[in-house]
Amino acid sequence: MSRSKTLFEKALKLFPGGVNSPVRAAFKPYPFFIERGEGAYVYTVDGQRYIDLILGYGPLVLGHRHPYVYKKVLEQIERGWLYAAPYEAELELAEKILGHVYPNGMVRFVNSGSEATSLAIRIARGYTGRKYIVKFEGCYHGAYDYVLVSAGSAAEHFGVPTSLGIPDEISRLTLVARYNHREDVEKIFSEYGDDIAAVIVEPVIGNMGVIPPKKGFLEYLRRVTSEYDSLLIFDEVITGFRLSLGGAQEYYGIKADLVTLGKIIGGGFPIGAVAGAKEIMENITPKGKIFNAGTFNSHPISIVAGLATIEYIEENKILETLATSAEEIEKVSKEVSEEIDLNIWVNRVESLIQIFFSEGPIWTVEEAKKSDKEMYFNFHRELLNRGVMVTPSQFEALFLSSEHKEEILDTVLQSISESIKALGG
Repeated sequence: MSRSKTLFEKALKLFPGGVNSPVRAAFKPYPFFIERGEGAYVYTVDGQRYIDLILGYGPLVLGHRHPYVYKKVLEQIERGWLYAAPYEAELELAEKILGHVYPNGMVRFVNSGSEATSLAIRIARGYTGRKYIVKFEGCYHGAYDYVLVSAGSAAEHFGVPTSLGIPDEISRLTLVARYNHREDVEKIFSEYGDDIAAVIVEPVIGNMGVIPPKKGFLEYLRRVTSEYDSLLIFDEVITGFRLSLGGAQEYYGIKADLVTLGKIIGGGFPIGAVAGAKEIMENITPKGKIFNAGTFNSHPISIVAGLATIEYIEENKILETLATSAEEIEKVSKEVSEEIDLNIWVNRVESLIQIFFSEGPIWTVEEAKKSDKEMYFNFHRELLNRGVMVTPSQFEALFLSSEHKEEILDTVLQSISESIKALGG
């Protein structure tokens, strides 16, 4: 019996479903247990080595245990790892983030992307004095009551788009539209516009397998929210510091009122942040009356890891390299599928990429759901057999890091080619 199987049998007695986040259970027949990560690789307790294209679902843009981040984290540990008091590095990271994402704005650090979106919604309601929010089917903004309605990510993978335990009274405050369907938004605003506090959106959906916005869709959201004095919240937990240093705002040329961040800004350690205009952000306690607090807010380890990560991205211009690598994956996938007459569709925005087994384009959540998820899972298994680890869920993205250098990328491309051919055979 493999050590992973033994450990999973033990885990089943300790954790619901044997895991602490549901998508981890999607590896079949049981998840393998990781012993360590190094560069572009993870190593299991059973002695296997995989090229990692999950990368913690996004934050490890520099790969595992990057030496520059590692050095900065060790230096911080020597100085202590929790103060519950201000310190200089949090100012440095704030200046970095605001310089790229929200010049002349303000930021509040929290502990996760979920906390960031939760706080952004509270800010929007407190600032506008309104109660409704608009979200989009398939957009995942965390696992809390207001947004666990028509969610993507693991909720879709396991067929639980809404959760038990959420009162109808709370769900009714969240109005759901279809992403890339302008008419849905028009209808909602025509009925509820004067009571809508905010529209929250993943500018590129990263939790339904990567779905980009249609031309003009984000611009329309900006116009309609401005017209009704609602706030526009960009959830850039995935897109922030990956599409560009300024995230989707910079990439698409649209200014949101609030931006939520996570993942990369912590360099692989837990973190979240809300950035926005001063006149909005100054309503947060202790300056204003919108409450937020947390013992672990701006945790020193997360702050120095995130600062080191952003510094490295800036100095080495890696985002362009990652986009080029993702473009190679897109090209090879399309060429091989055409060669063997297998229907696939690849969605890519810079380095955010996912492969769908579908006849037509994927612009909507409905189209993503119609793709062949069993075929995708088989693709995941074929890649695992060749030493490449991708998410077992169709409704996630593939991620690249600066450690996926030429030789490793060549192996990935060859493995993708062979895996698609195996499926077509």
